[in-house]
Amino acid sequence: MELVALPNELLLFVIKFLTIQDVVRLQAVSKKFLHICRDNPHWRKRCLQASAMLDRVSLFRQGSDWVDEEASPLSGAVPADTHPLQHHDVLERIGELASIKRQTEYTRIAANWDPTFPGEQTDWYTEFIQRNGPVVTNWFERPESDVRGIALYKPSETEAHLYAASPLDDGSICLWDVKGSRAKKGSILSKSKPGLLWKAIPSAESSTPFIDRGIIECIGINSDKHTASVVVENRYSLLSDLVDIDIQTMTVISTTPFEGMITAISAAASTVPLTVATANGIYLHDLRTGHAPRQGHQERVKPSSSGVGFASRMWQPGPQHIHHMDSSGQPGQVSDDFFVAGRFSNILHYDRRMFPSIKGSLHSGGRLCSLTSLPYPFSSIDSDLRRRLELTEEQVRESKRSCGRTLIACGEYNTKGSLEIYGLSSEHEGPDRNCVSYNSATKNRQTASSSKLLSVINHGNRIVFSDGQGYLKWVERDGFTEVRRHKIGKAETEDNNRSLFGTSPGSDDIARKLLSTRMGTKVGAGTANDDDIVFWTGETLGLINFTSGAGFSPEDFAENKDESEGMAAEEERKYAKQMRLALQRQADEVRFVQNLGMPSR
Repeated sequence: MELVALPNELLLFVIKFLTIQDVVRLQAVSKKFLHICRDNPHWRKRCLQASAMLDRVSLFRQGSDWVDEEASPLSGAVPADTHPLQHHDVLERIGELASIKRQTEYTRIAANWDPTFPGEQTDWYTEFIQRNGPVVTNWFERPESDVRGIALYKPSETEAHLYAASPLDDGSICLWDVKGSRAKKGSILSKSKPGLLWKAIPSAESSTPFIDRGIIECIGINSDKHTASVVVENRYSLLSDLVDIDIQTMTVISTTPFEGMITAISAAASTVPLTVATANGIYLHDLRTGHAPRQGHQERVKPSSSGVGFASRMWQPGPQHIHHMDSSGQPGQVSDDFFVAGRFSNILHYDRRMFPSIKGSLHSGGRLCSLTSLPYPFSSIDSDLRRRLELTEEQVRESKRSCGRTLIACGEYNTKGSLEIYGLSSEHEGPDRNCVSYNSATKNRQTASSSKLLSVINHGNRIVFSDGQGYLKWVERDGFTEVRRHKIGKAETEDNNRSLFGTSPGSDDIARKLLSTRMGTKVGAGTANDDDIVFWTGETLGLINFTSGAGFSPEDFAENKDESEGMAAEEERKYAKQMRLALQRQADEVRFVQNLGMPSR
């Protein structure tokens, strides 16, 4: 009988004894083997076996005999004076009992570990790759000016195009191809004329405009309407303008002046207005109302002192991030709730239907700079018990059935990184009023990082965040169990450092903002390993993907430059290297002679 003629169940039973490398090679044999080798339960089991959680399991053994809590094998319970046939029957029954107990215990452990929720689709083959496969850092093509912020632009729901859009220091808008669907992956696809953003502001107020370097959320993109909202500021007047751009034509649609410095804007969506935060208040900016630029003086938007309108006054300055929450159990469907975090002790909760009134707040105590969420419930007590693998299967199912959402925040607390998870349960009071209960919180301020956390997103069934040491760290949804970590390094090679101190310790780049490139929610072979991470360092863009191939760097896009530019760049590199060596020698001499002639202590 040929191997392919065997039932799929038998083939899958054989495949589970193969190594990971053999299973990957077997996928290329035929479509049938590809389908069998991508079996979701099979890769879920492999993810569990490779998880760090199994290191804490003391009552589970993979051997032929079961070991109980007292470390006594069940086979030791056989009486020594029994008849040989009776002895064989007892051993057989004990073996069956051990096998059943082993399988029951494995199922219970898997239920405690499983991070998914009812109705959530998961490609466990992709999960295994991203949990255990090789990680590669890629660097996008560098424009002539530094990159100031990042947002993802998906022009069509039916086509696999995904672009990264950013404002540049010269006042232009630049697009990169993230998926490589129209150009080389990571290359510049298009760029507007320099000064596009400056020209949108009346000259009387824009003598020295620039993209604020301290703002991470300085651009938001509405892919359905093909528009981008970019923050432009004046360093002398301390005023801000929100410029709306048509991405397809690279033209200015409108300009909205704001009083005070804009410190954060939310992600743009078609169903809800853009939320803008300044040091003075929170604003709802709806592009449909129209803010056509007029010649001369423009009236700037101010917070409403009466509490009526589209603005809410902030009595605590320093908002850093605005996050729109999804509806419970409905990923991608934006609700009426949004949260604001920053340099104040509480996370502020707003409801657009009640705006500008504050609906509630969550006490953090830290300084937070990034928020994300899950449309599923969270309980700190259940999460702690599941992390210790102490819940039964029924208890796990019951904890996941409840209605609620999860808010995830990151920042710093007492100079250390803080990863915080809050459970928001929904309660209904009356037919039309919805009340949110802040009933659970978990704060990881011990093992997250020794430096400030900069950005946090959901990545598959895990949480990933970046820190001030240049690391990306993936943890389980409990916020504590680390899955893996990766250091992004630096965009420039040792022989091509723009900075004279580029080789000094601690000179690696840091990821100030993370974005997931996941384009769909369907689980299938065609979408395997499509969830990469785009990051922004403050000056350039990079991409984290999970592959064994070599990554790309800015030097890979230099083939279009003419010979004169290449010679000039080479001379600049040689000069920078010589100056760096000279400064290093000078620093060594200073350290050597700084204590000469001083009396010994």
